[in-house]
Amino acid sequence: MAEAFIVGAVRTPVGRRNGGLAGVHPVDLAAHVLTEIVARTGADPGAVDDVIMGCVSQIGPQSIYIARNAWLSAGLPENVPGVTIDRQCGSSQQAVHFAAQAVLSGTQDLVVAAGSGESSDCSWRSTRWRATGGRSARSTRAGSPGKSPRSAA
Repeated sequence: MAEAFIVGAVRTPVGRRNGGLAGVHPVDLAAHVLTEIVARTGADPGAVDDVIMGCVSQIGPQSIYIARNAWLSAGLPENVPGVTIDRQCGSSQQAVHFAAQAVLSGTQDLVVAAGSGESSDCSWRSTRWRATGGRSARSTRAGSPGKSPRSAA
């Protein structure tokens, strides 16, 4: 029976909204991660069967096929396919599960699983953030800041 292993892990620094990474295009940021994982593991990028990338906010700069574009932006082989998936907050975890399933089934041997989550350019968050004056949606649901619907009753 086939086995699946995680052979390396790389992530960007944790940023904050409109912080130091806000000016870096998400495709370029993801490309740096992909380049680094290939370098650290010593994997042959031409042997990669697929790139699966989770992305919860496929809008704005993350909207156009970020998995494939990040792979190509990293200068990695054009023959490697990629797919971007959205399973909300579990998108990157789902990418890992799909990669493992592909290897365990024997249909693929080497799969890159990744994730992208950039919020500085996500218009849906910007609009909600401005509309609530910087408070979370939960703090405004009961009509009074800081009270949840349950505690307001």
